[in-house]
Amino acid sequence: MGNPKWVQRQLRNLVRSGETVLELGAGGGELGESLASGGLTCAGLDRASRPPAWPPAWPWYQEDLRTFGGWASHPVVLGTLIFHHLDNTELAQIGRLFDQYSRVIVACEPARQRRWLVAFRSLCRLIRANPVSWHDGQVSIAAGFRGDELPRLLGLSPERWTWKTTISVRGVYRLAAERTSR
Repeated sequence: MGNPKWVQRQLRNLVRSGETVLELGAGGGELGESLASGGLTCAGLDRASRPPAWPPAWPWYQEDLRTFGGWASHPVVLGTLIFHHLDNTELAQIGRLFDQYSRVIVACEPARQRRWLVAFRSLCRLIRANPVSWHDGQVSIAAGFRGDELPRLLGLSPERWTWKTTISVRGVYRLAAERTSR
């Protein structure tokens, strides 16, 4: 969906020398590996165990992001296809932690628009996707974001944060946020 290249561009402009990117829901580590090729260092946070290909020098936290206690060590946060799994209360709780500890937030999520739901259904028919994929994709799109919803649900104050949200031609809701003041 074009996310790794977009994420690399955003982080290249926002990450300061010596900062490590904390990838939320790092899963199999593919995105982190792609960031390494761009000269960035990543720490992974996921309930799953450390992937075999994850660079040994990079930290891996096998924890739930809702109970993670290491936010202070990671001013740059990256989340792809993770925030739409959280309810509004959980987003507000995580947002308070971001507001306290984070300097940069980069996110890629499903765009909640009817046209992307229609396009997804058409794609599923074309590739003869299984019923689980049909269901999961539709639920994810319905739980996605549009406009300034994600920064607002995270409680990011326009007085303290600047952000830009866009929707890609492939239906990806993208957020790049930077805290401008304490």
